[in-house]
Amino acid sequence: MNYQHLLLTVDGPITTLTLNRPEKRNALALPVMLELTSALQEVATSDARGVILAANGPVFSAGHNFGDMAGATLAQAQELFAICTAMMDAIQAMPQVVVARVHALATAAGCQLVASCDLAVAADSAGFAIPGGKGGLFCHTPLVALARNLGRKRALEMALTGDAIDAATAVQWGLINRAVPAEQLEAATLDLITRATRGSVLSKALGKQGFYRQIDLPQDAAYRYAVELMASAAMTPDAQEGISAFLEKRHAQYTQTANASTNTDNLPPGRPKED
Repeated sequence: MNYQHLLLTVDGPITTLTLNRPEKRNALALPVMLELTSALQEVATSDARGVILAANGPVFSAGHNFGDMAGATLAQAQELFAICTAMMDAIQAMPQVVVARVHALATAAGCQLVASCDLAVAADSAGFAIPGGKGGLFCHTPLVALARNLGRKRALEMALTGDAIDAATAVQWGLINRAVPAEQLEAATLDLITRATRGSVLSKALGKQGFYRQIDLPQDAAYRYAVELMASAAMTPDAQEGISAFLEKRHAQYTQTANASTNTDNLPPGRPKED
């Protein structure tokens, strides 16, 4: 599929989606969000093992396009933020590992986009902010993603002050995995996604989706869910191959694949319900 606002490139098992509206600071205007959601859903059904989310231009993403909100009705605003939420959810719903490669400033919904990715690597010159606290529209939806990466006090500090944090602070606070010199960003991102996608494709997909299902459950419910998921996963051919390879001291040969329909709902009847 040809995209107007994105670049989609494939390099072996890794697909890169690049925001490509540098003249608009890669603002997440409505057409951009619809296109990125479509691209994510397309890649989710492909044989890609990992996805890099990147951007061109001086800014990674400036967040929402205020032009979409100026004079909007309540119904239009609700639709806009619902579409944004669907885009963020698509990242975490897809079976592939998604790594943000952040070369520059990511603000508001752009920062939310980074927080929604499974992993993130940034140039040490990058910055992150949800600046609504400085103005008239608080960053309610970006704060959902930020709060699930940072502790409450740090998430609220970013939201209430609206101040940007640098890449080193973002690492310390848990928003990104690491910060590297700009000239090392591509190599560092490729290194991380290569290590994060090795092993069984199916096992990785179940692991990612299982993580997002259990992370906000109370601990006892999370363990009940994880026990059932791990027991079911242990029955898969790839899991048995990995066990046999370990016992036989040989390299495992994994054959199972994953796609957008692979999810942790495919468990045997009687799976404990979440509290």
